Amino acid sequence: MTSTATLPAEVAEAAAPPEQGRDPHARRFGLPVATCLVMGNIIGGGIFLLPASVAPFGTISLVAFGVLTLGAIALALVFGRLAERHPQTGGPYVYARAAFGDFAGFLAAWSYWITAWVSNAALAVAAVGYLCVLFPGVGAHKWSMCLAALAVQWLPALANLAGTRYVGAVQVVATVLKFAPLLLVAVGGLFFFDPANLGPFRATDQSAAGAVSASAAILLFSYLGVESATVSAGEVRDPARNVGRATILGTVGAATVYLLGTVAVFGLVAHDRLVSSTAPFTDAVNAMFGGTWGGTVVACAAVISMLGALNGWTLLSAQTPYAAARDGLFPKAFEAKRRGVPVVGVIVTVALASALTVYNYTAGSQGVFESLVLITTFTATVPYLLSTAAQIYFLLSGQRERVHPGRLARDGALAALAFGFSMWLVAGSGYAAVYQGVLFLFAGVLVHAAMSARKHRAAVSPAG
Repeated sequence: MTSTATLPAEVAEAAAPPEQGRDPHARRFGLPVATCLVMGNIIGGGIFLLPASVAPFGTISLVAFGVLTLGAIALALVFGRLAERHPQTGGPYVYARAAFGDFAGFLAAWSYWITAWVSNAALAVAAVGYLCVLFPGVGAHKWSMCLAALAVQWLPALANLAGTRYVGAVQVVATVLKFAPLLLVAVGGLFFFDPANLGPFRATDQSAAGAVSASAAILLFSYLGVESATVSAGEVRDPARNVGRATILGTVGAATVYLLGTVAVFGLVAHDRLVSSTAPFTDAVNAMFGGTWGGTVVACAAVISMLGALNGWTLLSAQTPYAAARDGLFPKAFEAKRRGVPVVGVIVTVALASALTVYNYTAGSQGVFESLVLITTFTATVPYLLSTAAQIYFLLSGQRERVHPGRLARDGALAALAFGFSMWLVAGSGYAAVYQGVLFLFAGVLVHAAMSARKHRAAVSPAG
């Protein structure tokens, strides 16, 4: 049965969460912190390899960057519109459930949760590679690397458990520290820019359209995380106004850093060297200032970047199950909140990510781990598709309380563009990831059946 009404409890939470009015460790996020959450979650550690990843296609890859940026901004604008009407914790889950009912909402929550804890494990493992540059002893044995990866996950989890006040503080500090070296290269590098380093516009035998599509397949997932502020809308002050603004500002800010950083590296490092580079930002810093200290600077920035991303994603990984638990679609334990944070969701998520991390180091089966990570590129797009479809549904169904008549044509065009961008994300994840990702989603159907049965029994019981 389709639900189109906002629950009174959700409205009360968005207006003034009672636990945050009393607890000094819980604090609602303002626009700056919400923007940092979006930017920090979009930009993890991948940016430090992106220029080298797309260099083989030539500077035509910058065209793909531009196309993807437009799609990401359209998606951010759609999330902003949806957040105005549904300013509750849960983001895509809330929108999908409001438009299409409990089952669609559950699929959005389930797929987003899978994405969060598998991605957290991947981020932690990637961070260890940069830690080994700073502390070579960490890489001496697989168990020391495993312990380092677990520490990288549990430190942000502890910050989350301390309360939303500390989550916001860590996010702001991490965002500032990681963007300092990135902006140094992105802006300062333009003063050392040498057009001779750019190489050919098309460096492959592919057609222009083929080269754009191929480089886009690598860049597609650089913008995952645009929904971050909507998922934590219940923790944002004046969410109907600030969530949309934070989503757009964070997405545009991340896109600016991506684009300027890639252009600067292209102009600082010769194309033939960049194609085979394993640390393009290191090479760029060394080209700007000489010496070999660039590796240490970039490694520090990468570790801080990943810790900031883990801090934000840990919070998001708990918020969606929390919202679903309030509606009886996830186990009730996920509804428990302390200091503004869903504690059970944080603990269960970090425990699952830790188990996957230990498996990665003990089983020695990198193929399985990499396959799981690839699956998340599909599961992350399921909430996007459902959210954009929800916006299209609201626009076409004539629900005046959710649609501004004067913006109908513009909102419709944005929703269609965002839906197309989301479909492009699905296509870019590859056949294997889509196939296995669908299996992950179908596994959740059994969970939904059990939770729905429990919810039905509670509704028809004499006590209910």
